[in-house]
Amino acid sequence: MKRSFQLKALAFFVCAFLVSTMAFGQMGKDGKPIPSPRDSVSGTVAGSNIKIWYGSPSVKGRKIFGEKEPWGKVYRAGANEATTFTTSKDIQVEGKLLPAGTYGFFVIPMQNGKWTVIFNKVAKQWGAFTYKQDQDQLRVTVTVKSIPLQERLVYKLGAGGFSMDWENTSVFVGVGPATAGK
Repeated sequence: MKRSFQLKALAFFVCAFLVSTMAFGQMGKDGKPIPSPRDSVSGTVAGSNIKIWYGSPSVKGRKIFGEKEPWGKVYRAGANEATTFTTSKDIQVEGKLLPAGTYGFFVIPMQNGKWTVIFNKVAKQWGAFTYKQDQDQLRVTVTVKSIPLQERLVYKLGAGGFSMDWENTSVFVGVGPATAGK
C-alpha cells in the first residue's frame, strides 16, 4: 500500500511539473502571458507534409492592414520571429514550383487586394528586419478576400492550399502537387 501511495504521489508531481512547464512556456519574463504566442499548423496538402510555424498576434481593437502593417511593405506574416513554412516534397504554389524545404514566409499587403506571397530561403529571421529580396525562392500574387473579424492571426490548411486569416482578411494560397516535368 505504501508503494502504491508513493507511485501515485510521484505521478501527481510529474503531472504538476509538466502542466506548470507548459503554462510558463507561454509566459514572458515578467510572468505575464506573452501577447503573441507561438503556434503552428501541420498536415498533408497536395501529397506533402506541410508545417507553418508562426507568432499569433491579436487585433486588440487596432486597424491592422493599411495602418499597423502598412500597404506595400514586407510583413513577416505573424509576430516576433518570421513565420516559417516547411514542405516535405516539391509542390506547386499558385502554379509555380516550390522545392521541398523550410522557408521564411512573408506577405506584402496591397490596398487593391492583390497581395504578394513570398517564400524566402532564409527561414530563421527576426521579423522582416533582415529580409532580403535576393534570397526569395518564390514570389506569387494572390487575391485576398474579406472575412468576419478574426481576432487572433491563424493559419489554416485545406485540400487546395492554406490561408492566413487575421482581422477582416483571408490570404488564401493555392497549393498542388509538383508536376513530373517541373
